Amino acid sequence: MAMLVEHQFKQLPADKQIDTRAFLESVSYLPPFFDCLGSKLFSPIKADVMGNITKIKAVYETNPTKFKTLQLILEGEKEMYGSEWPKVGATLALMWLKRGLKFIQIMLQSIADGERDEANPSLIRVNATKAYELTLKRYHGWLVQKIFNAAVYVAPYKADFLKALSKGRDVKEEECIEKIRQFLVNFTVTIDAIYEMYTKSNAELDYKV
Repeated sequence: MAMLVEHQFKQLPADKQIDTRAFLESVSYLPPFFDCLGSKLFSPIKADVMGNITKIKAVYETNPTKFKTLQLILEGEKEMYGSEWPKVGATLALMWLKRGLKFIQIMLQSIADGERDEANPSLIRVNATKAYELTLKRYHGWLVQKIFNAAVYVAPYKADFLKALSKGRDVKEEECIEKIRQFLVNFTVTIDAIYEMYTKSNAELDYKV
């Protein structure tokens, strides 16, 4: 669980403005989450998350003052790109990144809530499947969906997944679940704020890859 607890997301201010630098710092530690799922078939999602973080960071570093918050990035790029927006730049990268983060959030929340397949209670297939169906599936074509279904089928036992999250340490499941809940507090609020920002800005795109 060290992977999550050591890099908590910061509490958002009342106006829900998300500091870009703090966000990038916290999110940069999350790609290894997909390694914990045990299959190299999750590598494309991991690579997508890492690539989108890199793209957002590159835009931020061109003008840290102008792009101090994620909201300012969307506003600045809308003015910069005109009719091409939101299909470009950090706006597009963050759109896809938030979906990958939402996958992590829903999967962890499902595990924390005790959701499981009664026929295979020691597996995390039901948690990963729920997360995928609610976040990424609608944006994936038939081939990508088949790859993900194969990846879920070979997902690790819950105990092995929690051990991987704890960087190989043997820890009690109850302790892991409690730390997941702690991590989810600010993480969930942050992701919800990004989704709300895209809705308000009319920046959401609906197409398959």
